[in-house]
Amino acid sequence: MNSIFADAQKRLVDVFKYTELTDDVEETFKHPKLSLCVSLPVRMDDGRLKIFTGYRVQFNDTRGPTKGGIRYHPDVSLDEITSLSFWMTIKCAVMNLPFGGAKGGICVNPKDLSRLELERLSRSYIRGIADIIGPKRDILAPDVYTNATIMGWMADEYTQIKRQQLPGVITGKPVHLNGSLGREYATGRGALHVLQQWLDRKKLQPQNLTVAVQGFGNAGYHFARLAHRVGFNIVGIADSKGAIYSKKGLEPQKVMQHKQEHHDLGTMLYCDGSVCDLQHYQKISSQELLELDVDILVVAALENQIDKDNAGNIMAQIVLEIANGPVTSEADAILEKNGVVVLPDVLANAGGVTVSYFEWVQNRAGYYWVEEKVNARLEKCITREARAIFDLADEKRISLRTAAYLQGVNRIAGAITQQGTREYFLNK
Repeated sequence: MNSIFADAQKRLVDVFKYTELTDDVEETFKHPKLSLCVSLPVRMDDGRLKIFTGYRVQFNDTRGPTKGGIRYHPDVSLDEITSLSFWMTIKCAVMNLPFGGAKGGICVNPKDLSRLELERLSRSYIRGIADIIGPKRDILAPDVYTNATIMGWMADEYTQIKRQQLPGVITGKPVHLNGSLGREYATGRGALHVLQQWLDRKKLQPQNLTVAVQGFGNAGYHFARLAHRVGFNIVGIADSKGAIYSKKGLEPQKVMQHKQEHHDLGTMLYCDGSVCDLQHYQKISSQELLELDVDILVVAALENQIDKDNAGNIMAQIVLEIANGPVTSEADAILEKNGVVVLPDVLANAGGVTVSYFEWVQNRAGYYWVEEKVNARLEKCITREARAIFDLADEKRISLRTAAYLQGVNRIAGAITQQGTREYFLNK
């Protein structure tokens, strides 16, 4: 199996062509600062003791405490988590947040667990990594198959371990447990802001554009809901079990309502239903959805969804990356050759970490903002950075991904350089 981290590192090759970096900086980007693997004992409902494997990787903290989500998924591996922590490092710098990058995860199918088992697992994870996290060291957040409820359990466990209230150690918490208004849909809202900035630049109107969304979790759903509200025609939606398509358009809120209401969730925190169970729409595969003849393809599932094997079949003119790493480096080259514009993940999905930063600030200050203020500050931050990246891409005639990485890398390099490099110490 190809290394996700090795492929992620290939993004830097083009970036280094457009900036002068010392060897110290390039060497720093090759290695995570800390990688932790922990065994997580959980007493199951039937009395068995089961051991799960968890990870936490802190990639770089030059610009501040590390920050990154926790995912629960059966395919979680150290290689994947290392890659995600690398992307988080770039992303935080792209948004000019005072954070480094980290990521964590547990190798588990959370849908196989009861709510009680899920809580025990979440608390076990915090016990396993408590020594390396904290509001001034490493801050956690939700990711794939984790949510506000799970973040609340984790925050409570950390409070019990440290014997003090430290809500800033975890963001994405429930609002009544020191969470921030606007955090739940921040990733989808931020992605929409980035897309709208690009379309404004090209003088394109939402009402004239069709959209397909692969991935109907938190980020994908809220993007689709907000995009539909401002006039985009959502014609295709896919989740982990399949996809539906309607040329006349879909209403994301109704699709989600059907998915949730027509299935007994039982003891699960997750919806067992699928968008495919909706009637009166054409059922297609997730792969067919990726290759639909639409104006905008939104990839909001997992990494490596578009690779060298299917990149040539992508008919959309714009790919919006809400997932982390959904397009491989080989696919990037094919899409660029075919004239497909990719709005890169390190910018497009940065709304989540930006509002997580706002939550962290509110936790530390003990002063909480109204939702309108959160949303306004998110829009201001992400549109400012998007415009800067678009301008940089035009100026240097490079892809939007290379421009985004260049912006982030230069900020990280500045911090590394100001700590002293070989040239400084040798007085060159």
